[in-house]
Amino acid sequence: MSAPADERTPLLRDEPRHGALDSDPNVDEELVAASTGDLAAEIIRTPGSEDSDIVKPQVSLVAVMAPMILGIFLVAMDVTIVTSTYASIGSQFEQLQNTSWIATGYMLSMTSFQYLSDIFGRKSCLIFAYTIFALGCLFCGLARNMTELIAARALAGIGGGGMTTLASIVMSDVAPLRKRGTLQGFGNIAFAAGQATGAPLGGFLADSIGWRWAFLIQVPLTVLAILSVGLGLKLPRSSTGDFRAKLARIDFAGAATLVVAVFTLLLGLDRGGNIAWNDRITIASLSTSAVFLGAFAAVELRWAREPFAPKRIVANRALLASYLCNLFSSAAAITLVYHISLYLQAVRGASASDVGLILLPTIFGGVTGSLATGLVMQSTGRYYALTIVAFTVMLTGNVTVALVTGVVRYALPALMIGSAANNLGYGSGLTSTLVSLIANAGPEDQAIATAVSYLFRSLGSVVGLSVGTTLTQDFLRQSLHRRLSGANVDEIVKRVRESLEYLEQLKPAVREQVVHAYQDGLQAAFWFTVGLTALTVVTSFFVKEKPLAG
Repeated sequence: MSAPADERTPLLRDEPRHGALDSDPNVDEELVAASTGDLAAEIIRTPGSEDSDIVKPQVSLVAVMAPMILGIFLVAMDVTIVTSTYASIGSQFEQLQNTSWIATGYMLSMTSFQYLSDIFGRKSCLIFAYTIFALGCLFCGLARNMTELIAARALAGIGGGGMTTLASIVMSDVAPLRKRGTLQGFGNIAFAAGQATGAPLGGFLADSIGWRWAFLIQVPLTVLAILSVGLGLKLPRSSTGDFRAKLARIDFAGAATLVVAVFTLLLGLDRGGNIAWNDRITIASLSTSAVFLGAFAAVELRWAREPFAPKRIVANRALLASYLCNLFSSAAAITLVYHISLYLQAVRGASASDVGLILLPTIFGGVTGSLATGLVMQSTGRYYALTIVAFTVMLTGNVTVALVTGVVRYALPALMIGSAANNLGYGSGLTSTLVSLIANAGPEDQAIATAVSYLFRSLGSVVGLSVGTTLTQDFLRQSLHRRLSGANVDEIVKRVRESLEYLEQLKPAVREQVVHAYQDGLQAAFWFTVGLTALTVVTSFFVKEKPLAG
C-alpha cells in the first residue's frame, strides 16, 4: 500500500523511469517547458513529477498559480527596482562606494528552500518566505544607515529565494506534464512583467517621493500575497514525520562554510578597493575566505550526508562546462547592468527615472532570448550551436558597451543596443545550458544538477559584482589622485566617492575631471565583463551535445 499523501509529498504518482533521458518520448516537451525564462533556472523537480499526468482531483491549478504568480512578480520587480535606485541610495547615505553590498547582501542570502519544504511543507514555507520578504522590504524602507539597509536586504533575500524556488517546486508537484510548459510560461510572463515594472517604477519613486518608497510599496503587495497563499492555496494537510531524520539531511555545515567564505571574500575585496590591499583587515578577510573555502570543499567531499554540491555532479565533465558558463556569464551580466546604471548617473548626469527607462530594452532582451531559444530547441532538438551563438552575442554586446563608454564617441542608442545584446545572449545561454544539464544528467540527478546550476549563477553574480565594484573604486581613486591637485584633494576624493550629489558643489573644471575619473573607473569594470564573457564563449565550446528526443 502506498503511504498517504501530505503537504510535503509530490501530488503526482511516483512511477519509475525506464531508459536514458534521450530515449524518453517526453523529454523534448519537458526540456522546453523548463527553458522558457529566468525562472527555469530555479526549477527543482520532485520525485515522480516527470512521468505522470495524473493530478489529485482536489487540487485546482488556478488556485495554485494565483499566489505563485504574485510572488514571482514581486521578486522580479525587487531586483530591477534596486538597479535603478542604488546610486540615489548610496548618495543619500554618503556611502556610494559601498552600494554593491545592497545587491550582494541580497544575493548571498538567497537560499534554496527545497529541503525545508520537504520538512515543514510547501505551504508553511511559502508563508514563511513571503513574510520574511515583506519584513525585509519594510526594514529597507525604514533603514537609517547603509549597514541597516544591507542587513535588511539580506533578510529580503532569504524570503525572495524561497518565493521563487518554492514556486517552481509547487508547480512541478501539481502540474501534469502536458500543462507544465503553459504554467511555466505564465510564471515567466509574471517574471518579465515584474522586471519591466521595477526599473522605471524605482527610478520614478527615487526622483519624486524618495527611494524608500521603492521598498515600502512592496510591503502591502507581499501581504496580499501572504493572504493569497493562506486562503487560496489548497494543498493536502501536512502529517507528522520523522523530523530529526529530515533535518539531518540539510547540509548546514556546507551552507555555513560557503557563506563565510564568500562573505569574507567580498569584505576583503571591498576593503582592498576602498582602503588598501595591505590593510590588515583586508589580508585577514581574504585569508579567512581561503580557509573556509577549503573547509567547504572538505565538508562537501567527506562529511555532508546530502551535499548541495556533490562531487559526482560538479566534477562531471558533461555538466562542468555548462556550470562554468553559468558562473562566468552571470558574473558578467549583473556587473554590466549595475555599472551601466552608475555610468549613466555619474558620467552622463541621468536621473534615476532616466536609468529605469534606458534599461527597459535590456530587460526585454533577456526574456526574448530565453523564449526564442526555447522555441528553436523545440523545433531542432539541438542546443550546442545555440549556446555558442548566444554567448557570442553577449560578448558582442559587452564589447559595444565598453567601447562607447570610453574608447569611441558616446552614443546612447549604441549603449542601449549593447546592453540589450548582453542580456539577449545571457537569457538565451542560460536556457540552452539548463537544457544541456537536464539532458546530460541521469534521471536521479536532474533535480540536484539544476539546483547546482543556480548555485553557480548566484556565486557568479555575487563575486562578479564585488570584483567589478572593487576595480571601479580602485581605478577611480587612482584617477582622482592623478587628475586633481591642491590642498583639499583628499577631501574631494573622499566626498565624490561617497555621493554623486557632491559633484554639483564642485567648480566646473574640477567637476569635469571628477567625471573623467569616474569614466576611467567604470571602464575597468566594463572591460572586466568583456573578459568574463570571452571566457564564457571559450567554455561554451566544451558543452556536450545530446540530441533531444521528440
